[in-house]
Amino acid sequence: MLKSVTRTILRLCRAADRKGADRVLYVQYTNPAAYPPLEHSSHILADAGWDVLFLGTGAFLDADALRFRPYPGIQVRQLRFCGSRWKNKLHYGWFCAWCVWWAFWWRPRLVYASDTLACAPALLLSRLLKLKLVYHEHDCPGPAPGVLMRFCMKARRACARKAVLCILPNAQRADWFVAETRRRNGVEVVWNCPELREIAVSSSHLPSGLRVIYHGSISHLRLSIIEAIALLPENVSLTIVGYETIGSQGHTQALLAHAKHIGIQNRVHCVGPQSRSNLMEICATCHVGLALIPHDNKDRNLQALTGASNKSFDYLACGLAVLVPDLPDWREMFVQTRYGLACNPADPDSIAAALHWFHEHPEERARMGERGRTRILNEWNYETQFQPVLHLLNL
Repeated sequence: MLKSVTRTILRLCRAADRKGADRVLYVQYTNPAAYPPLEHSSHILADAGWDVLFLGTGAFLDADALRFRPYPGIQVRQLRFCGSRWKNKLHYGWFCAWCVWWAFWWRPRLVYASDTLACAPALLLSRLLKLKLVYHEHDCPGPAPGVLMRFCMKARRACARKAVLCILPNAQRADWFVAETRRRNGVEVVWNCPELREIAVSSSHLPSGLRVIYHGSISHLRLSIIEAIALLPENVSLTIVGYETIGSQGHTQALLAHAKHIGIQNRVHCVGPQSRSNLMEICATCHVGLALIPHDNKDRNLQALTGASNKSFDYLACGLAVLVPDLPDWREMFVQTRYGLACNPADPDSIAAALHWFHEHPEERARMGERGRTRILNEWNYETQFQPVLHLLNL
């Protein structure tokens, strides 16, 4: 017993001696690989000389299979996903203790919290070890039923006050965050753009016809898109790359069953969740990307998606034209700039009309995609978006 304690103390001392390099500890109570901005920011920090460690968990169903691609200077550690409601509080408590142990052992300079459930352990680490804290909120939390979520919402407000910097994915969500947490200064908007290395080389060697792609959470894809594909020529197909969430179990099978019911099962393909590199390779073989959300959605995260949604930027990075909701912010960002078209996501005829235009105007469609790809290359990339954050963290 004494020897074991002695060895542990010696290991901790050696870890403290290795503290020389800048280290950032990412904390997220889910699978971090489901959030591309985390992978992008960690690459930028690693390239700038930081050592990076992710502490996360597994995730529900398909999202559990997602993984970061190996990258020098970046490590990932994950606890198993806990799907049992009565065990959740115990699992969350163990996660918090596990984060403290890793932070004490690894001795980071900075803790980077990136969701509401990560606020409590990140705040604890910041106070115990006197660490700088950054809070990056990807999705605005909704109502907080239950003791655990009410506790996490209090931790979120405390985290917002304690953090040296708070990051939000668009201006509207930043305004909501300021109103809810009363954080006035040090709030930075960073759009969820792709990395420069992910931008595809411009190519005209695409298959004939029209290949349409959707990637992301399957829950946001309506049956109307399946019905729209049925209204179009035989050489128009749909590829779905994504995963089901807790609230959308069985939705993939419902989409495929509907495609079979209306006789287009050979034109609708679902390939499941993919790594970022595989996803971008698949996108580069397509012509049009779907970034459709319902007009009448009551989820405020879906009401403030421009800039926060990575899928539209991913499509443009691969030279695809985009089809977006017919809403003012989407039209201003993607249609008036001539990167794509807009439609009513609930109306198969509206979707089909837009896709039919893409099908009949391949040259203009290609120019839309190339204009968008150039914008990603020059401005809408994560290196540019994250530069103010990197500057502040390196001070």
